[in-house]
Amino acid sequence: MQAPLKKLPIGIQTFREIIEEGYVYVDKTDHAWALASSGKYYFLSRPRRFGKSLFLDTLKELHEGSEPLFRGLYIHERWDWSRRHPVIRLDFAGGVVQTRAELDLRIERMLNENAERLGLVCEWSRNDITGCFSDLIRAAHAASGQRVVVLVDEYDKPILDNITDSACAAEVREGLKNLYSTLKTRDAHLQLVFMTGVTKFSKVSLFSGINQLEDITLDARFATLCGYTQSDLETCFGDHLQGVDRDRLRTWYNGYAFLGEPVYNPFDILLFIAKGQQYRNYWFETGNPSFLIELLRARRLFLPDLEGIEASEEILDSFDIERIDPVTLLFQTGYLTIAGTRWRRSRLLFQLRLPNQEVKMALADHLIDGYLGTLPGGRDAQQDALYDCLAAGDLDGLIAAIQRLFAGIPWRNFTHNDLADSEGYYASVLYAFLASLAAEIIPEDISNHGQVDLTAKLAGYIYVIEIKLMRTPLAPQESGAPPPLAGEGVGERVSREFVNPALAQIRARDYSAKYRGLPGKGLFELGLVFDSQARNLVQADWRRVDRGAG
Repeated sequence: MQAPLKKLPIGIQTFREIIEEGYVYVDKTDHAWALASSGKYYFLSRPRRFGKSLFLDTLKELHEGSEPLFRGLYIHERWDWSRRHPVIRLDFAGGVVQTRAELDLRIERMLNENAERLGLVCEWSRNDITGCFSDLIRAAHAASGQRVVVLVDEYDKPILDNITDSACAAEVREGLKNLYSTLKTRDAHLQLVFMTGVTKFSKVSLFSGINQLEDITLDARFATLCGYTQSDLETCFGDHLQGVDRDRLRTWYNGYAFLGEPVYNPFDILLFIAKGQQYRNYWFETGNPSFLIELLRARRLFLPDLEGIEASEEILDSFDIERIDPVTLLFQTGYLTIAGTRWRRSRLLFQLRLPNQEVKMALADHLIDGYLGTLPGGRDAQQDALYDCLAAGDLDGLIAAIQRLFAGIPWRNFTHNDLADSEGYYASVLYAFLASLAAEIIPEDISNHGQVDLTAKLAGYIYVIEIKLMRTPLAPQESGAPPPLAGEGVGERVSREFVNPALAQIRARDYSAKYRGLPGKGLFELGLVFDSQARNLVQADWRRVDRGAG
């Protein structure tokens, strides 16, 4: 008889409960041992729902000497269980604070709770927040004879709660800076400080009072501290994943990389198993990226570039309320991850990408809703029409669907801006729709003659797409239809009156050559010409290429 499967720790962030109640636990105590053995002050940034809170709770139980909980784990035979350290834990994950006064009340309550748990008292009659925090650290050390461990969870959440109100966010930031600066003055009383959050604020704006923090966010030694590796899945969840296509699972949910082995988001895996192995946007749906979507639109970020952004370490590190870089925010919140690195001009550059299919599809859906100005149900018909045409190789239907798509974008999207005058805008909208269909997209697809704007692959068909924005009248053909090229002849729709500059460029540079001779249902070249006044497609021509021709 097969043993029952272990319970899944969905939403459980308490290490003791996971161990004592027999939930699946992925052993991360090797990282805890490495941290405790080599340093004192640490900072870790990871996206939401990545297991940061559970790791902090593991550190708490470890330093409090809860030896029975760690039996059978990596650290058990290495740790000195005779030493028990007082732990102060500050957790900003729950609730929302909207003013500096609310933040101060929250901090006061947390300090009082920690003091009570340690058998101490905060003397508020003669202390402010920093004074109480400082006295609490000193008193805990004196009472126990062991130096204090300070754990701060979601240190930045009060700021992020107010990110759309820069004045309020700055005020809250100063309150947190005031609290954290206390740690530097009590160095002699501290054994370990570990702070986690989603974003990494610059040391000048928030950490100037505690500049000794070692940032392990992009440290290969701790790349898998949060998240599940492929090995974790096979060893801890193998029985839960019987019959699952591992390649498909990897495509959907793996891919988060922090200069080391890529990891899965734990929340995705746990919900995927619990919901009957259904592929859905579990992690993405727990957040609200509306501010991010508006920022992307306001900064006119070219969406296909999300597949190949390159950034310096300063950009990935520096998040400031007064100067928000969308690339920084996309990376730190988990919508972009590291694909690779290279050195240029004595600087380390990070090549970024979307981590997996879940993020690509879900982010595209939200961007579409922003473009259309509708509720999620408003995009379904548009997506269905595009998908049906792409999956059937119906180019005339596809062109009509693209025209309807852009016709449905509200005029108010173009007031007080010059979006319609940007070629990148039209490419971004089209990219978002294609990505939302789970099509394989290659933006700026490179060949030996240059690069085409987009190549899309779906249901065995390949579409090589060039986009142009018309600011001058189209030029008439000089002598009828363009001459056929090698590989042409199965089918086409080419304007007989005006030259299509997009299709002409594809043909002149033979962008589709790299896909000839490959198996599949069809290879198409598609030239799309948009007009900034009409804000829509005004000319679209295509030809079907014989994939057997060279």
